[in-house]
Amino acid sequence: MNLEEYVDGLDREESIEVRKLAEEKSYAITEYLDDARTRLDETLSGATMVGSTAPSVFVGRSRYPDVSAGLLAPVGDEADAADYATTSEWYRQGYSIDDVFQRRTGLLNSTRRSNVDVHDVWDGFVGTQREVAIADRPVDIELGLDDSPGFDLDGSLEDIAAPRGPRASADTARVTENPSVPRAIEKTLSDDDWRAEGAITYLYRRGFDVYEINNVLSVGALGRGENRRLVPTRWSITAVDDTVGQYLRGTIRNAPSIDRTLVWHNSYMGNEYWIVAAPGDWEFELLELKAPGSIWNPDPDGRLYMAADSEGYEGRTGYVEETAGAYYAARLAVLEELADRDRQATVFVTRHATSEYWAPVGVWQLRESIRDAFATEPAVAETFHGAVRKLVPKLPVSMADLRRKSTLAAGIQSDLSTFGGGIGGD
Repeated sequence: MNLEEYVDGLDREESIEVRKLAEEKSYAITEYLDDARTRLDETLSGATMVGSTAPSVFVGRSRYPDVSAGLLAPVGDEADAADYATTSEWYRQGYSIDDVFQRRTGLLNSTRRSNVDVHDVWDGFVGTQREVAIADRPVDIELGLDDSPGFDLDGSLEDIAAPRGPRASADTARVTENPSVPRAIEKTLSDDDWRAEGAITYLYRRGFDVYEINNVLSVGALGRGENRRLVPTRWSITAVDDTVGQYLRGTIRNAPSIDRTLVWHNSYMGNEYWIVAAPGDWEFELLELKAPGSIWNPDPDGRLYMAADSEGYEGRTGYVEETAGAYYAARLAVLEELADRDRQATVFVTRHATSEYWAPVGVWQLRESIRDAFATEPAVAETFHGAVRKLVPKLPVSMADLRRKSTLAAGIQSDLSTFGGGIGGD
């Protein structure tokens, strides 16, 4: 299939309904919270809730290094506890934004303040949190709550971690069974001389996905003994994506280049993704386009918000400035595909967050959308600049604005002028 046929086949049906306004969705979330409050009232026994928790935890970043350490436990749905943890399974099951919020509003975040230095801490609340994080399946626990949960939805517009539901301060927490811990995690946990980067790479190579590794890193169970600390969840998600990405980039440094320009597309939750991979040494750029009326750009009559970050063959030396955790999640998915092919390439990823993406659910949806795009047959373009020029009509941005914002697209004009050509307009 050539690129033109591929693009034309992706035009949206005019009959597709526009997603309801965010205010209407907020009303639905209120209903989810009411249901969670009812289930919690039915589950509580005095000040204690007994149930199983998904192998999932949360560490806040406010007031660092004295952070909020959290245990995430489903309310009244213990049999399906594993379904409440953020994993790639959410994508495979086709979760909508509603589905995510329905799950997360039913997940009680029981928290207690803790200093991040937890090298030898395996008792009390933090010890229980660490045991939950390193287990390979949901763990039965008993929680003693200090107060009644607050039922405001907890989350962040940074769109890195998944949203969280009701929150309560916890007085006590204890494990009521012997957790099953994978042997590979026991190995990294017992080695106090293993740097966190090496332990992360080891677990990834042993078949652990970034979701599982993130939990282990977040509770300070990786790295050299004196450096083991609780890591805020938003930071640990990005750290794992970045570390695994750097490892994968190293595996393709001497690999041959792909020999054709390939284009993939995917859409999910109101996000449109285009991936263009061209022959050449490793380069990468993520361009994010956030539409007016979306959660980050709420004025429906406002201007399109554009953000971009990139790297060359040697990678980055500092944290990205504009695209935050989305950059590292997208780069990871791209590098996984190139490593599988034993090839390197110059890769340009665009994400258009439309007004249908009305609430942030976390970078997992971006990571999985790009991973899944590679499962489809790509279109073939003659050149990188030809592919980008063909895609511009599908994006809410002119070629001129794209060249001004994008490092990789900025080279299109000079490449054409070298051959005596020109763009001839936007």
